[in-house]
Amino acid sequence: MNRSIPVLGAVVAGAVLAGWAGAALAQGSGSATLDAVRARGQVICGVGGSIPGFSLPDSQGVMRGLDADSCRVVAAAALGDASKVKFVPLTTQNRFTALQSGEIDLLIRTTTWTLGREANLGGMFTGINFYDGTGFLVKKASGVKSVSAMDGATICVQPGTSTELAIQDWFRVHNMKFTPVLIDSLTEVESTFLSGRCDAMSSDSSQLATFRGSQPNRDDLLVLPELISKEPLAAMVRKGDDKWFDLVRWGQFAQLNAEEEGITSKNVDDMMKSTNPDIRRLLGLEGDMGKALGVDNKWAYNIIKQVGNFAEMWDRNMTPLGVQRGLNALWNKGGLQYAPPIL
Repeated sequence: MNRSIPVLGAVVAGAVLAGWAGAALAQGSGSATLDAVRARGQVICGVGGSIPGFSLPDSQGVMRGLDADSCRVVAAAALGDASKVKFVPLTTQNRFTALQSGEIDLLIRTTTWTLGREANLGGMFTGINFYDGTGFLVKKASGVKSVSAMDGATICVQPGTSTELAIQDWFRVHNMKFTPVLIDSLTEVESTFLSGRCDAMSSDSSQLATFRGSQPNRDDLLVLPELISKEPLAAMVRKGDDKWFDLVRWGQFAQLNAEEEGITSKNVDDMMKSTNPDIRRLLGLEGDMGKALGVDNKWAYNIIKQVGNFAEMWDRNMTPLGVQRGLNALWNKGGLQYAPPIL
């Protein structure tokens, strides 16, 4: 009897392993979200849809912006085709519900990474695509040049945002008062401010800069120099699907690594001839890195060829609006953007 126990244990262990293997095969890629994306042939991505520089339809109805292109990065990695994206415009009020309910596969909507959101909303942030902070936009005619001169000001802001909380905290800490004008729609916030109902509008400084840059009277508007909070903007996915999390996260890292290596959409085909092992792993020539993510080994090549590296994405969407890289430059150029190696 004693000799049979190890044999029985081995049989049971073998059965368990076989069960796990069968389950893994049944799951396909190992990601329920990725399998659903492949089945429908499309990534469903939640965006703002009305934010210049981040997500805004052009004159032909094509969604343009840093967030929109970040959605395309995921489609290029998951499906090999950056155009296979369905954009779902969301408000600050319904964005998290849309992700929680499965209406969208991921959220890339100028959303600040906070502990409360990650701990309470059933989602995880994958990586910061824009280092930002809460700022204020005023009219130059007001004479206001600093946040410290805004005691008693009326401020237009979207409710339920980290921006609203940052303003409340800052004014309380500095023993100042303000009157909030809470408006759900960002476009209505902007029009209300321009109409003169508010002394200032507050949002992420990037949104303020891109909005100012899109106005014909931009020289009459001023983004105040101070930032009153940290606002790291990041993509968000549902918890419980680690493979999908990995793919979304490493899509951005691939762009950053490509920029660091000097790989662009224009020279990526020539770079396929490189003998540099870092470049060869990135482009799927060595290492089976795509396979580890559950996708084709050319996942990063597809991203770079179809969307570009991070600098190309920035120059396409932010540079025309006068937004400098600043903190969003690579780590070796004075910024905070830093990607782990692809090994």
